[in-house]
Amino acid sequence: MKHFWKYVTGVIPAYGLFPLVFSFVFNCLVYSGSRAIAGSWYHHNIESNLDLRLPFLPQFLIVYFGCYLFWAVNYVLAARQEKEQVYRFFTADFISRCVCLIIFLAYPTTNTRPVIEGNGIWDLLARWLYSVDAADNLFPSIHCLVSWFCFLGIKDQKRIPTWYKRVSLVLAVLVFLSTIFTKQHVLVDVAGGVLLAQVCFMLGQKTEIWHIYERIGTEIEKKINSYIEGAK
Repeated sequence: MKHFWKYVTGVIPAYGLFPLVFSFVFNCLVYSGSRAIAGSWYHHNIESNLDLRLPFLPQFLIVYFGCYLFWAVNYVLAARQEKEQVYRFFTADFISRCVCLIIFLAYPTTNTRPVIEGNGIWDLLARWLYSVDAADNLFPSIHCLVSWFCFLGIKDQKRIPTWYKRVSLVLAVLVFLSTIFTKQHVLVDVAGGVLLAQVCFMLGQKTEIWHIYERIGTEIEKKINSYIEGAK
């Protein structure tokens, strides 16, 4: 097991492990926890007339499901930055989920999903998605929030090639579109997710809030390094 952790820290610095893992765990807690609490509450439908006119294009499910790989890769890249930038980025990520939790509980939202009657592969996938992911926790869109963070987290890294930064931007935009055309979100959800990510990223970069996160992370980093050193 110790050799496994030595391998892991060869890919992700010890100081980046805690922020990366905690980001995933806290995101799941916010999403599932708010649903468990507010699932039976009244949900507001904030879709516009334009949302109602936009077509249902289930082929975008490829992007909607595939974005999880995009998230994993780019969050690992964000965790491989210099220590200060790692803590600045994941501080912003943490703040954004706190805001999401407050909004999900204070103003639960929903939307109108299409009735899926066909039996083609896209119909089956859409029905499965709708069965496991209720029409709640929509504003702001976490899919869009995380995808925009994926771009923000690497856009200023000099060791990341320009072509991949451009690919990340394109992938983020495709995720935005996928949330709309699969009828998982409405336009306001997308705008809210992107705006929240941008504001929280700015807070992480322009303020000193990240030092709070750093103090906790540094203690865990020391424990990880101590454990690994014991393997030698």
